[in-house]
Amino acid sequence: MRDATFATETATVGPVSLQLEPGERLTLQCATAEEAAVVALLAAGIAKASGGSVLIDDYDPRVQPVHCKRVTALVPHEPFAIDESEFARYIAYRAALWNVEPARAFAHADLIRGRLRGMHEAFAYPLIGALIGLPRLIILDRPQAVYAPQIRTAVGELALLSTHTEPAAASAFA
Repeated sequence: MRDATFATETATVGPVSLQLEPGERLTLQCATAEEAAVVALLAAGIAKASGGSVLIDDYDPRVQPVHCKRVTALVPHEPFAIDESEFARYIAYRAALWNVEPARAFAHADLIRGRLRGMHEAFAYPLIGALIGLPRLIILDRPQAVYAPQIRTAVGELALLSTHTEPAAASAFA
């Protein structure tokens, strides 16, 4: 992102400038939850910048949104409202979305679940879903600091951007 801003009639977020290289981890402390969420959405290419520029692996989300979605995976702040009985359906959906063979997606999901032991399923499931397609960049919108060790283990060597509103949470992911 280079001087990226996002503006609505009532608020403006930015300008934000940041660059991540493969395997790099960056924590960004934001002033408000709204700012953190918008920065995460900009970084994922979901929200389009009103000013400045956002490039995701040399793709412009305004022109090449599908390519951007193949590179990034956003893990939202809100916990998921699905339970164990819906997990298989969720993984099948994510596999179809990322064009991953279902058997491979389920095997990968089981492997990731093992790395997330002790993490509440409401927070683990979106991370598992995000990792199904093997994206190059994981974006965490205000993740739970208590789960930082499990998240770092599950993400491995992928590039990671996490937004935070509290210094203690940001330092857990540094």
